[in-house]
Amino acid sequence: MAGAERATPSDPRGRVAGDESGDQPGSRSGDRSRGQTGDRDGPGTPAWTGDVAAWALTRPARAGGTRVVAVEGRSGSGKSTLAAVLAAELAVPVVAMDDLYEGWDGLLAGVRALTEQVLRPLARGRAARWRRYDWERGEYAEWHELPPGGVLVIEGVGSGARPARPYLGGLVWLEATDDVRMRRALARDGDRYAPHWSRWAAQEERYYADHEVRERADLTIVTG
Repeated sequence: MAGAERATPSDPRGRVAGDESGDQPGSRSGDRSRGQTGDRDGPGTPAWTGDVAAWALTRPARAGGTRVVAVEGRSGSGKSTLAAVLAAELAVPVVAMDDLYEGWDGLLAGVRALTEQVLRPLARGRAARWRRYDWERGEYAEWHELPPGGVLVIEGVGSGARPARPYLGGLVWLEATDDVRMRRALARDGDRYAPHWSRWAAQEERYYADHEVRERADLTIVTG
């Protein structure tokens, strides 16, 4: 991929700022309707998300006939919010890395599950089939299935990993300062996430050093 582009509100190739959303492992806030980000995620959906949705439709299909767009970034950068908005704008499914990680130490296990259970089958024209990790029970639970074709949004740390890259039509990197990210994450799920913040951050550091996701993103959006 040619280096990252910077996004502006009127042009997704320049810089964007101002999203107050958060995201972290083990936390799913459910579907969000178009035009709002949920009562814990900030005021409203930024206008530039429509530009990102339009950009996503221009990306090539590299997983067989499926056009896959990955939304990456550190915890609290706004990945889950952007993914939910794209899903609503485009009426497409989202696979959350949160559902693939094998617990708090399972980032790389999530990458393997994404590649082996989701992306490779789609590339062969078959349905993706994966198990959701149940964070309360500490084990994988029910199976989910997704037919090939159309657009698929994958969100979360690991969605832009090296093994996934050949199958991605577009890779979005969301960026925010450490202070902003931590404030968002702990405001959203502080009691649950606070004990694991450093533990998960260390995995993120190792992963991003090895996989160079930010450097290879097609689109970079500054959210705070």
